[in-house]
Amino acid sequence: MAKLLLEAIRREPAVRRPVWIMRQAGRYLPEYRELRRAHSFKALSGNAELAADVTLMPLKRFELDAAIVFADIMSPMPALGIEFDFDPGPVVANPIRDWDGVNRLRNPDPDAVAPEVMDALRITRAALPDNVALLGFCGAPWTLAAYLVEGRGVKDFPTLRAFAAERPELLDALLSRLSDLMGRYLIGQAQAGADAVQIFDSWAGLLSLNDWRTLIKPHLESLLETVGAAGIPRIVFLQNAPHLVDAYAKLPAEVIATDWRMDLAELQRRYPERAVQGNIDPAILLAGPKATTERVRQLLDSTDPNGHIVNLGHGILPSTPIASVEALIEAVHGES
Repeated sequence: MAKLLLEAIRREPAVRRPVWIMRQAGRYLPEYRELRRAHSFKALSGNAELAADVTLMPLKRFELDAAIVFADIMSPMPALGIEFDFDPGPVVANPIRDWDGVNRLRNPDPDAVAPEVMDALRITRAALPDNVALLGFCGAPWTLAAYLVEGRGVKDFPTLRAFAAERPELLDALLSRLSDLMGRYLIGQAQAGADAVQIFDSWAGLLSLNDWRTLIKPHLESLLETVGAAGIPRIVFLQNAPHLVDAYAKLPAEVIATDWRMDLAELQRRYPERAVQGNIDPAILLAGPKATTERVRQLLDSTDPNGHIVNLGHGILPSTPIASVEALIEAVHGES
């Protein structure tokens, strides 16, 4: 049976557009909140059986066209010897700011990189219907470096940006290690059952275009080429970086996904060879089903259906009404 998500990635005509939702297995679901009363986020994402259960939760409620494995962008970091916790975002015990920090990073065997994520993918794949795609994912090298250098998520990551200016050769070495690891990690996810992978560059917009080209592009390009050479479809998501959209659209990836600040129809016109994903403002869903339906219809009316994967422009918010999610999916399914 055809998987609509893969048809959209290949820009093939399909019976309708596929739809999935970033962070669809998360805190807006009452059954997820119930599970979290007994388990921390770290415990859930670190246990393959529980992670697979969470991955499948939204598929039991909604007719979605993809499941995305329940994990965190930090899941492969222990393989490098990085210790971290969540409060609520990632907090790194020993931030990397010198050569000793980079040199201490391990060179893990492929089987040692987040084995719980691989097991969760295998369990989920076995449970999914044949027409539902399974997505793997990772953090982009720059986004991972943001936490490893800064130590935790803070506004505008000033320590990271100063580090990039003062120690570009050290940043280059760190990004190279992360790019290599993420390439192996995503290939492992595909081998475990993922049909396609998404690279989250949540902090793409921190740098100017010139700095991005110099510092970041070579490593992101290397990661994408490694994954592409393995025949794995690639989705690149960038957040809060309208000044970088054209640069990202020229990277070797089948799909470009943007936040709600970008005009998706204009992106389609400029890059007709690329599939696109997105990009409804997650806050619209807080306004209820009627507002959600109207905004989805506006998006559908303004964009080419071929090669369009409907999604939010960022992760779904915890206070999102279930009725709004239902309205989003019904609007997509009801397109004539």
